[in-house]
Amino acid sequence: LRFSVCFWHTFRGTGADPFGFPTLIRPWDDGTDSLENAERRLRAAFEFFTKLGIKYWAFHDRDIAPMGEDLTETNTNLDKMVDLALELQNKTGVSLLWATSNLFASPVYANGASTNPDAHVFAMAAAQVKKLFWGGREGYQTLLNTDVKRELDHMGSFFKMAAEYKKKIGFTGQLLIEPKPKEPMKHQYDYDAQTVISFLKTYGLDKDYKLNIEPNHTTLAGHGYEHDVVLASKLGMLGSIDSNTGSPDLGWDTDQFPMDIKNTALVMKVVIEQGGLAPGGLNFDCKVRRESIDPKDMFIAHIGAMDTFARGLRNAVELQQQGVMEKCVQDRYSSYDTGIGSKIDEETTSFEELEAFIQQNGFPTNRSGQQEKYEVLLNNAMKF
Repeated sequence: LRFSVCFWHTFRGTGADPFGFPTLIRPWDDGTDSLENAERRLRAAFEFFTKLGIKYWAFHDRDIAPMGEDLTETNTNLDKMVDLALELQNKTGVSLLWATSNLFASPVYANGASTNPDAHVFAMAAAQVKKLFWGGREGYQTLLNTDVKRELDHMGSFFKMAAEYKKKIGFTGQLLIEPKPKEPMKHQYDYDAQTVISFLKTYGLDKDYKLNIEPNHTTLAGHGYEHDVVLASKLGMLGSIDSNTGSPDLGWDTDQFPMDIKNTALVMKVVIEQGGLAPGGLNFDCKVRRESIDPKDMFIAHIGAMDTFARGLRNAVELQQQGVMEKCVQDRYSSYDTGIGSKIDEETTSFEELEAFIQQNGFPTNRSGQQEKYEVLLNNAMKF
């Protein structure tokens, strides 16, 4: 399993929330935004990765390198930290799963990056992404001051430029977009998997990008835990998974460690069915709770989440080997395998022919969906 630690929550998270000051005081972090402190954090992170036995990590540009007074200093800081990261990767054997730009934290991106109404900010975002790929605050707070079509067009142009630049520099990695329905904006343009895939197809970008699915975002959009993973995979667009969870009874992104074996089994079922996830992986975009203040809690959380996904994988394999649920699904759609159903599948029929079919064969009879049976089959495959 291609597990990954996210640098931003694990080594930049402070435990602060809207109602309280930081609680996670780490011995390797003096709280400054200096390069010296950034180097200490990065070395501590790689010590954590190796002790944990994990092989991948992920970061935002501003996570590992402080912003400078201008673009040149900012890029120089990032170059220094990337050089150190590469040195530590070579030394430890830990590899980068993916990296992205932070285009949401700085006040300059308060109104978005590629969708910002100010072209100067759009240009700054492009300069930042030219160095390291995108992650932003694309959406709106109110429609009263928003030209939605223009913002979507600008976002499409931004992604086209990124894809073109990728080809120009010979970068062979996979470009990813992560759906999210809200936060930091009231409404995010990348609302869910189906919305993002529609956007990519509308702007001719579906061959250049795949999706990084975060289940916590999926449930925020009002879907079941595995919904976006399933949808993206079925449409050939699943690239990676930010493996976390949330609290369904809350209305915000809580980024908790995944500890529900049934949820992870449903996700791993999809990964098995699509033949793996590489070059993507299972990135723990999670943070320990504000009250979990000891460094050992970092280990417990990651180990528990890895165990949960390992158990989920075993259960998914068991479900697949039993084959009962798969056979039930095939039987449910078997009317499309022959006759008029196969013509519907092959798009070789018409309204006139379908009308004639009903006139000849009469009205269809209702068939049970047997939802409870499928739920029992899932439970029968689960070992906790």
